[in-house]
Amino acid sequence: MDSLDLKIVKILRSNGRATNATIARDCGVSEGTIRRRLKHLIDSEAIHIAAIPDPAKMGLEAEALVGVQVVPDKISSVASSLSDLDEVSWVANTTGTYDIFVWVVLDNSEALGEFLRSKVGLIPGIRRTETFVKLTKMSNHGITI
Repeated sequence: MDSLDLKIVKILRSNGRATNATIARDCGVSEGTIRRRLKHLIDSEAIHIAAIPDPAKMGLEAEALVGVQVVPDKISSVASSLSDLDEVSWVANTTGTYDIFVWVVLDNSEALGEFLRSKVGLIPGIRRTETFVKLTKMSNHGITI
C-alpha cells in the first residue's frame, strides 16, 4: 500500500459511504484512479466493505469480551466451536493468560449468563473463562465498537 491507498482507507474508515468522486476530490486525483485503487484494495482483500451494526440500536444491550483458557491441544477446535455461535462477533487466538478472546453481543445480561452456561460452558476443552462486560460505548476512527 502506498500513501494514496492509505489515504483512501482513512477516508473510508471515517465515512464508509464516501463516493468515488468525494474521495478523488479529497485525494487530488481522478475518479477513475480511485475506482481502480478501490477495486485493487478489495480484490486483494487488503480491505473489506461491510456494514457494522450498532448492537444497542438493534436491541442488543449486553456486550462482553470473554477470555478463554483452553486445554493446549484443543485451542483450534474450541476457537472453531466459538466462532460458530451466533452471539459471537469475533474470535482471536492470543498469547498470555487467555488462549482465546471472544467478543459477544446479546439481548441482556440474563441472556449473557445463559449463553456462558449453556453454550460456552459445554464446549469440550475449555478450562476456564473470565467475562469483561462493556460499560460504555467507545469509538475508534468512526467505527463504533
